[in-house]
Amino acid sequence: MEETKLIWMNNKMTPWHECKTHFLTHTAHYGSGVFEGVRCYNTEKGPAIFRLDEHIQRLFYSASVFGIKIPYTEKELIEACIKVIKENELKSGYIRPLVFYGYGKMGLDTIGAKIEVGIAAWPWEAYLGKEGIEKGVSVKISPFIRPSRDVMPTNAKVTGNYANSIMAKMDALNTGFKDAILLDKNKNVAECSAENFFMVKKKVLITPSTENCLEGITRKSVIEIAKDLGVKVDERIIPSKELFKAEEAFMTGTAAEISPITSIDGKAIGLGKPGKITQKIQKKFYDAVSGKEKKYLKWLTYVK
Repeated sequence: MEETKLIWMNNKMTPWHECKTHFLTHTAHYGSGVFEGVRCYNTEKGPAIFRLDEHIQRLFYSASVFGIKIPYTEKELIEACIKVIKENELKSGYIRPLVFYGYGKMGLDTIGAKIEVGIAAWPWEAYLGKEGIEKGVSVKISPFIRPSRDVMPTNAKVTGNYANSIMAKMDALNTGFKDAILLDKNKNVAECSAENFFMVKKKVLITPSTENCLEGITRKSVIEIAKDLGVKVDERIIPSKELFKAEEAFMTGTAAEISPITSIDGKAIGLGKPGKITQKIQKKFYDAVSGKEKKYLKWLTYVK
């Protein structure tokens, strides 16, 4: 990780190495926090944060699902994200807002627990590497399933949810793959370890409906881009066996952006390289986040 100078911590810009939490911080023990991942891109007009308002809105939604009352307004946290990029003099990077229960109370009861809010930003290149973006990655079907919403709130970015993601990710890495596809309890595709999943079949872009996955903001953007390109989009249940009939596949997320999938469980998808529809969507996405597409300028918050 490349360090920066300052982190916004409880409404104060604090030196990176002074942002410390107590050993008995509640969220460190119980996974009781909520967070966001946001990217800032370099454009001809300077740094621009991608869909910032929507990410902060989702942070507040996640908090409400988990019963956390954030002690700041959406506007204050939007301004704090901009400030973190500006004061760290970043042209591009990754922004991580985190809301968590701090020190002062142990046990599962969170009534009266102190709520802390921090926002960090640092330079972070492609999550799966430049080669992964350009040439694609190999994934496997995970032995771990994605919990349903009556088990965990999978439509919210709750820190505790990601224990499931870590197990799937590490199992994939330890068995020679870059990432994993998780199924739900009915053996239908849910999502990847921390990304939404898309596949192309007969020129139709197909993605799982959101019963058991995060309603990703990059996912939403890809659907809009695809429709603008004249590509039909079908949001529906995808049985696991249908994966091997895909002609193209890719994953989306703030960190992963748009990463092509070239094989699943060692079996090539299509020609074993990024497909034409994937490449078209990928190019339009990167043009959009770099401020080159007028239609999508609404997605950018410029840091001034």
